[in-house]
Order: sequence, then structure tokens, then C-alpha cells
Amino acid sequence: SKGLETGDTVPDFKLKDQNGNTFSSEDVVGKRPFVIYFYPKDDTPGCTKEACGFRDNFEVFTDMGATVIGVSADDVASHKAFAEKYNLPFTLLSDPGNRLKKQFGFSDDLFGLIPGRVTFVVNKNGIIVHRFSSQFRIGKHIDEAVNILKQIINE
Repeated sequence: SKGLETGDTVPDFKLKDQNGNTFSSEDVVGKRPFVIYFYPKDDTPGCTKEACGFRDNFEVFTDMGATVIGVSADDVASHKAFAEKYNLPFTLLSDPGNRLKKQFGFSDDLFGLIPGRVTFVVNKNGIIVHRFSSQFRIGKHIDEAVNILKQIINE
């Protein structure tokens, strides 16, 4: 399945963050736009590059009132170590068994080899306004998210 697309509403979810606290979709939906990005694994080269890109642009997102959320199947302890190692200032959610990823409904890999890397930009009403999927053009995830948020920020 191609999974959730632009115009779809994000599913309700509750997952543990890197500090072991429960994060709920209710914390953001109805309150502020957010970027939720799914990535394969903590502390691997592509994922580190992507996380550091979101970190380096974090103020751009917060200035627009947007929350950044990274999601992978790694456990809380792995996320905490990853966040501390690279000073990641945003939420990392632990998604055991890729349950949330499956709720967002995209296939786990490219050609059965590489876990998926997909970014969703969601408006404050919980509607997906943009979806971007690319294994290799990692910087594009951040650039596109910023550009889309700029367009919807005053909606």
C-alpha cells in the first residue's frame, strides 16, 4: 500500500519518547503543525545526517510553531543515547514492531533491502499536507518540510 497521503488525517497514537515519557498525538493535533519523520535506525550514517539536519534547522521549525518528531523501531534507551550523542533537541519516539509506521501505512523498504525513510508535514488540525519519501536525498526532507510549513503557517 502507498499509505497515508496528502489530505488524510493522521492516526491517534501514544508512544514513549527518548526520556521514557508518553507522547500522545493529542499533544500536537489541534494545537500546532508538526513534522513526523520515520527513519530506519539510530546512529547509522543516513539517519544521523537526517537527525542532525533537523537539529541544525530546529529553530526554523520552532519559530514557525512546529513540533519535530522522529520515529523508529529503536527502544527508548537507544533513542536517549542517540539524542545525547548528537544533542538532538526534538522528540524521538520508540515504535516497537513499527506499529505506528504501519498505521501510516507505507511499505517497510525499498526493493526489500532498505528500511523506509518518509517525512510527513501535518497541519495543526492533524491533516497531512505533504509527504516526502527519499532514501538518498536526505537534505531534501528538511528543505521540503520547511517550505511546506511556511505555506501553511498562516492558514
